[in-house]
Amino acid sequence: MSTLHSIYLGIIQGIAEFLPISSSGHLAIAQNLFGLEEVPLLFDIFLHLATLLAVCIVFWKKIWELLKCFGRWITKRPRPETNESVNNEILTGTEKAGRRTIIAIIVSTIITGVIGIVTSKLIPDLSVKFVCAGFLVTAALLIISGIIEKKNAAKIENPVQEGVSLKQSIVIGLMQGLGTLPGISRSGSTISGALFSKLDRKAAGDYSFIISIPAILGAFVLDLKDLGEVSSTIGMPQVLAGCIAAFITGFISLKLLMKIIRKGKLAWFSAYLIPAGILGLIFL
Repeated sequence: MSTLHSIYLGIIQGIAEFLPISSSGHLAIAQNLFGLEEVPLLFDIFLHLATLLAVCIVFWKKIWELLKCFGRWITKRPRPETNESVNNEILTGTEKAGRRTIIAIIVSTIITGVIGIVTSKLIPDLSVKFVCAGFLVTAALLIISGIIEKKNAAKIENPVQEGVSLKQSIVIGLMQGLGTLPGISRSGSTISGALFSKLDRKAAGDYSFIISIPAILGAFVLDLKDLGEVSSTIGMPQVLAGCIAAFITGFISLKLLMKIIRKGKLAWFSAYLIPAGILGLIFL
């Protein structure tokens, strides 16, 4: 793999990781089109780590609040009174909200991990056509979640929710597990799952990206055994170039997606995914 190829793949990863169009699916298709055979899965995970850094930067305040809440929880210290409520923030606005969100993250991660162990054994044998079919599945999820959210918004609003419920964490964990398959967007499936389970639109986006942190780190640890293969078949300079490209484009696309989520326009991406999936099934 040349440095230019790795940069191209990094740019694709950065754009597709956060926009609900499946980064793993686009990487698989790009590698196929570039004629890059037997690219170690760990290379893709390195690119995911680069975009993960963008998540940590964009959501550092919320992540820090959750870490502080966890620290107070295990040390049995009360929350400072001046910070008892933060603008009705669903995930971290109160101590109860923070604790429920922490439990939800653990539950979602465990469910995703179990599913991910199974799908990781299937991924090497999946064809490009499967990836293209996954695009159509993602498009359907985005359209259906948009319809459901509009119906929920038309109803009388419930009191502000504190944290993520156990039921919501299970649904989102299952959807994130589904998103481990190439062609099915992780962000698209988790945000759709959150909206299906009636989580607030903004909280759905925030939670979707926060739970990507343990999921990606877990995948990285499981595939560390392939580190030597990455060094020998690709080269660390190429890996570094791809990661830099993924981080820069990922940061920009994440900022863009958060604006789109708040406007409730995720279904827009189905206009790209449907023709891309159909054309891929026909020609690839």
